[in-house]
Amino acid sequence: MPKQKKRCSFCGRSEGEVALLLTGLDGFICSDCVDNAHSIINQYLSENKLQYSNKIDRKELPKPKEIKEFLDQYVIGQDDAKITLSVAVYNHYKRLAQRDEGIISDDDVEIEKSNIIMVGSTGTGKTLLARTIAKLIDVPFTIVDATVFTEAGYVGEDVESILSRLLQVCDYDVARAERGIVFIDEIDKLARKQDNPSITRDVGGEGVQQGLLKLLEGSVVNVPPKGGRKHPDQDYAHVDTHNILFICGGAFDGIEKKIAQRLNTHVVGYNSVRNTMKIDPNNLMKYVQPQDLKHFGLIPEIIGRLPVLTYLKPLDRDALKSILIEPKNSIIKQYVSLFKMDNIDLTFDDDALEYIVDKAVEFKLGARGLRGIVERIMTDAMFELPSKKTKKFKLTREYAVEQFEKNMESFQPA
Repeated sequence: MPKQKKRCSFCGRSEGEVALLLTGLDGFICSDCVDNAHSIINQYLSENKLQYSNKIDRKELPKPKEIKEFLDQYVIGQDDAKITLSVAVYNHYKRLAQRDEGIISDDDVEIEKSNIIMVGSTGTGKTLLARTIAKLIDVPFTIVDATVFTEAGYVGEDVESILSRLLQVCDYDVARAERGIVFIDEIDKLARKQDNPSITRDVGGEGVQQGLLKLLEGSVVNVPPKGGRKHPDQDYAHVDTHNILFICGGAFDGIEKKIAQRLNTHVVGYNSVRNTMKIDPNNLMKYVQPQDLKHFGLIPEIIGRLPVLTYLKPLDRDALKSILIEPKNSIIKQYVSLFKMDNIDLTFDDDALEYIVDKAVEFKLGARGLRGIVERIMTDAMFELPSKKTKKFKLTREYAVEQFEKNMESFQPA
């Protein structure tokens, strides 16, 4: 009796008609059927994931106070910015829920998105706020750096690559990306070079701002998923930005001078002098207005599409010390965890912490400078101690001063 040929239990083809035939307990499957099954499963999972992730249940939405309480665990102070961000994210959720529930009609009010711009000097926590919110929210979130964008035709990236990053976060699921949140960092680096419309091209400034307009306002954008300039022949994804919330942040270095000039405008009358005396010269950011952004170099059209303006306060000594030790992910806690992995109990003298804060204030680098200072103080200890049998290490002020002055040459304050 001739030996029966092995055949795929799904398509019926014999072993010689396929590239590979896999043997099971009671049957066979060919490589082609495996590929087809893989595609079907991916499509099914994608459709069900989309249906699940895109449906917003208003009852389960985190309230603004809950969002702020979460931010408080990681970011010290900056209550005004936290409240503004919490409300904006909550309203974005509700806006999506309104559309999901289909309660919009000709007579109903349609909620429009309110893009945000945050103004604050370097190291005050703009990017940290954005990253922390990304841990909490249920919608796609990405952070992009505005410094890489240039006008089309020049070296750099097109503004459409902002949406390429969002697509990557969503595994190229366009429907999910259209409901996401984008944080554009260093938006101040796109300011035009002078407070007058340019008659020539401003490669990295005004021209890029013009390109951002359609994204912020809401339109259908042709997005190259892999980036447009390196892969010019790829197919475009069509992304509608009407439901994408944009949060912009920037240091706007020097804007205090613009604010001071506006606040010190002299008018006739005793009342004007009295009001001028109430101004806090150490925190001019709290008086920032849209016209200050215009004088700094943002075009009016961009400012109009970023209606919510908030600020971050400069950090004083107390705030810097709190940032050093209190947050859930504080710098000191990170180093304690690093040493704990080598079974070393790391502690810090309070005087040593005061010295670190003093240096951060001296160099005016804000919270970002704290890490660089601690790193330079701890480098030798992190190099030597893992090879020794040391079980405890206490960082004193004397040790901190010695190590920082030793490594001072490699520290670039600004």
